[in-house]
Amino acid sequence: MGTQVTYDDPNYVPTKVDERSEKQKAIDDWLPITSSRNAKWWYSAFHNVTAMVGAGVLSLPFAMSELGWGPGVVVLVLSWIITLYTLWQMVEMHEMVPGKRFDRYHELGQHAFGEKLGLWIVVPQQLIVEIGVDIVYMVTGGKSLHKVHQLVCKDPCKDIKLTYFIMIFASCHFILAQLPNFNSISAVSLAAAIMSLSYSTIAWTASVHKGVQPNVEYGYKATTKVGTMFNFFSALGDVAFAYAGHNVVLEIQATIPSTPEKPSKGPMWKGVLVAYIVVAVCYFPVALIGFWMFGNSVDDNILISLQKPTWLIVVANLFVVVHVIGSYQIYAMPVFDMMETVLVKKLHFPPGLPLRLVARTLYVAFTMFIAICFPFFGGLLGFFGGFVFAPTTYFLPCVMWLCIYKPRKFSLSWFANWICIIFGVILMIVAPIGGLRQIIINAKTYKFFS
Repeated sequence: MGTQVTYDDPNYVPTKVDERSEKQKAIDDWLPITSSRNAKWWYSAFHNVTAMVGAGVLSLPFAMSELGWGPGVVVLVLSWIITLYTLWQMVEMHEMVPGKRFDRYHELGQHAFGEKLGLWIVVPQQLIVEIGVDIVYMVTGGKSLHKVHQLVCKDPCKDIKLTYFIMIFASCHFILAQLPNFNSISAVSLAAAIMSLSYSTIAWTASVHKGVQPNVEYGYKATTKVGTMFNFFSALGDVAFAYAGHNVVLEIQATIPSTPEKPSKGPMWKGVLVAYIVVAVCYFPVALIGFWMFGNSVDDNILISLQKPTWLIVVANLFVVVHVIGSYQIYAMPVFDMMETVLVKKLHFPPGLPLRLVARTLYVAFTMFIAICFPFFGGLLGFFGGFVFAPTTYFLPCVMWLCIYKPRKFSLSWFANWICIIFGVILMIVAPIGGLRQIIINAKTYKFFS
């Protein structure tokens, strides 16, 4: 188990002795996560907004329809509080050892659980999260472009397959993926964060403008108790997917400069608080107003339910496209870092543009291909949300906190962490079941490459 390093002398100033060789330093300066450490606090704000708000917010009215008013509101509010708490824990643990920074999620896992066990616990989950998000965002971007085409191009107009729109959306990522690190995609991330606030606002204001629909119903849509239960499970995964920024938070914090006098947790936490206020402003109105207006007939993407005014829905869908372009890059960057670390440090490929070009291009092509094969938006959210987002977001930080800090039994910290762990484990078990069922149902009527 990892242990926390403490010092009794209040005048002690930790110093970091850099024992790396010149070659190791050069590699670390080339790798995406550690190559640039000059970010400001507002970088963390819009990076976190871009990472958090995305495809998830558009599915929240649909999740509400499957959860119901009471459970839906409780799950939304609880998730906001729990994930803010676990995010604070990760920000605090980034520099818990004086003179050392845990720049990557798996490095913190190794400190908490041991060198080998930490890797096996964190890396598979983090990779599934980040690759899973990128696949879902490929689908989201393609579907939003498809929706724009349908709204703008009236009859007589040939329908174009969703496959081609996913390929169009993927095309820009072959170029953007070559940007070296987080700071180099800051402009893309800022634009994405602005877009997320914009299309969320459009979603709930357009819903208000449309008004409560005739014969609206707020009961469960499924006709059987088993169907209702599975839909409820899937909706829990949708909510978990909506709070997904933890998987890149340490990597974002790694870009902020840090000194013993001014550690990175100060500006990082300021950025996180701003991001979470934006998250609340985006999530709660969209979820509650969307469900209020459409009831259980709402689509798994609220913008699909909104048909008019046409120009506003077109704009909103284009905003979604811009946002998920930024979100894709935010989640891809830690994957690029892992790939390039293995290629350079383990397989001894020379670091440089050719390696980066080939590795990142193959990654974008892979996520595009999977998105084309399995564009089940709602089911993907539920499955990934429960299977890996619940552990890495809701309870893995709490487990690490208990392992490292060892709070006194039955203290407030001990209770808070165990409540989060229990809630997260329940999510992890039940949500993938509902999501997988929804994927199977959709697959029955789906034709590949349609």
